[in-house]
Amino acid sequence: MSNEHAAAAEDAAEREDAAERADESADQAEATAEAIPEPVHDGELAEHDRHYGVQGPPFEHRSPFYVGFFGALGALLAYFLWSAMLGIGSTLLLIVVSLFLAAGLNPSVEALQRRGLRRSWAVTAVITAFLAAVALFVIAIVPVITDQVTAISQNAPEWLERLQENKQVQKLDDEYDIISKAQDYVANGDFVSGLFGGVLGVGLKILGALFNAFIILVLTLYFLSSLDKTKQAFYRLAPASRRTRVSLLGDQIVRNVGGYVSGAFIVALCAGVSTLVFLFAVGLGEYAVALAFVVALLDVIPMIGATIGAVIVTAIAFATDVKTGIFCAIFFLIYQQVENYIVYPRVMSKSVDLPGAVIVIAALVGAGLLGVVGALLAIPTAAAILLIMREVVVRRQDAR
Repeated sequence: MSNEHAAAAEDAAEREDAAERADESADQAEATAEAIPEPVHDGELAEHDRHYGVQGPPFEHRSPFYVGFFGALGALLAYFLWSAMLGIGSTLLLIVVSLFLAAGLNPSVEALQRRGLRRSWAVTAVITAFLAAVALFVIAIVPVITDQVTAISQNAPEWLERLQENKQVQKLDDEYDIISKAQDYVANGDFVSGLFGGVLGVGLKILGALFNAFIILVLTLYFLSSLDKTKQAFYRLAPASRRTRVSLLGDQIVRNVGGYVSGAFIVALCAGVSTLVFLFAVGLGEYAVALAFVVALLDVIPMIGATIGAVIVTAIAFATDVKTGIFCAIFFLIYQQVENYIVYPRVMSKSVDLPGAVIVIAALVGAGLLGVVGALLAIPTAAAILLIMREVVVRRQDAR
């Protein structure tokens, strides 16, 4: 009987093991069935899945191949875009200058709009006045400036001879032969050809300057006529939830740029007219128009432009007559104080309100990046950056 009981116990144990293995197999089958999608009838498939099957899981974004491939692709694209920007850098500069000029003429258009003119008629009036001013300058002023520059070039050797009367200058000339070299350089006209690389270089530079001026003129007129549409196109790139705020900030930046450009023109015009009147008064009427134009043109450059113009005019005045040179030095010393503390603050108070240190740093950085054009664009750009920092970054930090 004991043997029969032992056999029955073994049979029962084997049946329990078989039942456990069957349960495990059922669990594995169920898990496999869950992992494999159930077949779907054609009527239950989406329209685009009937021919191509069900879409599989996405690629693993953390895969080394995925990260390396798309990282290298992004680097190549960034390098290509950077090379393209360097290739069209001069064209981009013309576009930026045209935009700034259009923003500078826009306050005149808005002033005419406030008087009841439609924008199309206001733009036409401003464009007509602008073209008339350019034509008048070319017809009436350019020939006078050319003649006076020629006269300055012809009289330069005589002025250099007068410098030899100074003992210190004569000592330097005996040691380094500066005066005679400068006389030959000016008398032979090498100073012009040397600047531009010969006669052919002069012609090419003149043609290039005229072409760039024409492009800037055309782009300025186009941007002025379509400034509202251009702004709205840029504003639509912002999310709808922030578009209103972006539009308000953008409009304020455009007003600041326009106020700065028109203000800089007014300040330069004041400097040029004042210099013109003064030069006629002290007896330098022969070169007054050309020198006044140089002062007005250089006065547009922040910080150093007015000083450079004053040095040039004063040097020519000293070369003609010592008393006249002293009068010029005193005049420019007084005028620069008046311009820095009275004219400039009143003209620019409504457009750019920047600390003096910011103006100096912006002008230096702009001149280092883009030369004279960079110095001209630096101050309104700094004003725009400070506006964004104050209205966006600072407010976000205060809200935390």
